[in-house]
Amino acid sequence: MPGEPENSTLKRLGWFAGLWIAGVATLAIIGYGIRYWLGL
Repeated sequence: MPGEPENSTLKRLGWFAGLWIAGVATLAIIGYGIRYWLGL
């Protein structure tokens, strides 16, 4: 790992981006689900 700082950095950025997108998608799905459930 110490010999590949770029690889670990890219992997960390990939995990961060993936988790961020997953969180935003989850919030959006919950928001639209509640809206649809309430009939708005």
